[in-house]
Amino acid sequence: MKPADIRAMTIDQIDDEVLKLKKEHFNLRFQRASGQLENTARVREVRRDIARLKTVAQSKRSGPAKAPANKPAAAKRATKRATKS
Repeated sequence: MKPADIRAMTIDQIDDEVLKLKKEHFNLRFQRASGQLENTARVREVRRDIARLKTVAQSKRSGPAKAPANKPAAAKRATKRATKS
């Protein structure tokens, strides 16, 4: 699942998708334990998709992110010099 697709979803859709993927992850773990799992890479994909969904959902719930303040280039260099000494 691509991050752009996830960002286009609403929070409710994301929660539903997380629930669906958690059920799939459970079933995949069962299949692996019983020796019936053919596509072992799918476990990893599902786990990472869940993490992606949760990350985007958390960022949507927390609101818009603040842009970092733009420092002039001279101030950045002065800060770097001060920390090196």
